[in-house]
Amino acid sequence: MNSVHSTSGMGEHAVEITRVADTQWHAVEDDRVVGRGYASRRPDGRNFLSIDAWHDAVFDQLADVMLRDLPKPLYAVIDEADRDLTSNWERAGFTTRRREWEYLVPTDPRVTGLGSVLPPSGVSIVAVGEAAEGPLRKLDREIRDEVEATVGWQEMPAEVLTRPNGDTLLDPSKYAVAAQSGKYVGLVRVAPVIRQPRIGLIAVRSDQHRRGIARALLAHVLGSLHRCGIETASAEVNESNGAAMALFEGVGARRASSNLELVLR
Repeated sequence: MNSVHSTSGMGEHAVEITRVADTQWHAVEDDRVVGRGYASRRPDGRNFLSIDAWHDAVFDQLADVMLRDLPKPLYAVIDEADRDLTSNWERAGFTTRRREWEYLVPTDPRVTGLGSVLPPSGVSIVAVGEAAEGPLRKLDREIRDEVEATVGWQEMPAEVLTRPNGDTLLDPSKYAVAAQSGKYVGLVRVAPVIRQPRIGLIAVRSDQHRRGIARALLAHVLGSLHRCGIETASAEVNESNGAAMALFEGVGARRASSNLELVLR
C-alpha cells in the first residue's frame, strides 16, 4: 500500500505523507523520513495510534492523514509526564478517557506487613503455574461476566482483554488462584518480566469480597518473589479502582508514573 498525501511545507521542502502499509505511515522531507505513524489493533478490536516525529508540525500532518484514513473511535496511550506529546494529541482532538497509575511494589514482608497474612478459613492458595486450567478458565469467565455487568471488561489491563476467539486467559501458567471447597474463587496474574515482574490483575468473585482473599493472594505472590531474590514488582491500576489502589498503597507500594489513555470519537 502506497497512498500518498501532499502536505504543507517544512522550511524549503514539502513534507509528503505516505501510507506504506495497512498500519504504518511515513513522513518524508527532502528524501529523509522525519516522522512515522503506527496503528495497532488491540485484542478487543480497538485501534491504538502512535506517532514519532521530529517536529510538532510533522506530528500534526501525520495525525491529520491517519485520522482521515482510519475509522473512529481511535485511541492512544501516553506517559502523562510528557506534556509536549500530550499537547500534540490534544491538538488532534483526543481527550483523556482514563488514567492508570504505575506502582512499584516492595516484596519484602517486613516492608509490606504481609508476612503473617494467611488466607481466610477454608481458603487455600494454589501457586503460580499450578492451577488446573479448566477451573481457572471457569473462574476467569465468571469474573469477566461480573466486570462486564459493572464497569466493563474494556477497563481491564491490555494483557487480559478479550482475544478474537473470546478468550481472556492466554497463558494459564501466569496465574495463582485462591481455592475453596474445590472451586477457584480468586486469581492473580503475574507476568515474569526480567528483574521486575508485573502484577497484571487481581480479582475475586463478588460473593467472596471483603474476606481478605485478594490480600492473601498478594501476600503469596510477593512473598514468592522475595524468596527468589526479587525486591520490587510493578502494577498498573486504573485510578477509578479505589479498592485496588488501597490494596497496593496499604502494602507500601508507591506511585512511579502515570499513563493516559486518550480517545477520539
